[in-house]
Amino acid sequence: MADFPDKVNTQTSTRTSSNTISPRFSSIGLDIQFLKSSIGILMIVELVFGLLVWALIAGSTISTGDGAFGWVIFVAIFLWILTIVIFIFYLLSLTPKLPMVPWLHLSLYFNLGATVLYLTAFITNASSVDPTSIKGSYRYNNRAAAAFFAGVVMISYGVSTFLYFLSLRGRGSNAATSQATGSNSA
Repeated sequence: MADFPDKVNTQTSTRTSSNTISPRFSSIGLDIQFLKSSIGILMIVELVFGLLVWALIAGSTISTGDGAFGWVIFVAIFLWILTIVIFIFYLLSLTPKLPMVPWLHLSLYFNLGATVLYLTAFITNASSVDPTSIKGSYRYNNRAAAAFFAGVVMISYGVSTFLYFLSLRGRGSNAATSQATGSNSA
């Protein structure tokens, strides 16, 4: 107890005001480079063709025996909305402002899950297209087009998964090499 007063600093400081804004709270701007990147282009493809999938399914007449189309439209709309949210985060450069979120991991797992879900929706949709009974009808054309676009979206999510995997992996190097050389791409 005798040496306690020696360790206390009684020096006062003056508070200086600063007009600089922390980088975390800086203004939001459009990242045009993201739109030109392969991930940005793939997200635009996912959004456009995902919209086509659920619009075509929602626009077709579904009879009582077509309960599987509820799954297809759920997958299409749910992933379309989540893709819009993630797209906005990347487009407005909000990802560096939220460093506590592991964006590469989140994007990798989201795209992997979306690929699997769209695979099931594609199979469900494609198996319902029966060319012998309704070929040439409005319902057949909608379902066939929706199945085609679901395949395109599924492939797009799969390619995005692969690109995020390569980005997370460091394009061929292991984590120890990336950290030792300071070349971590995350």
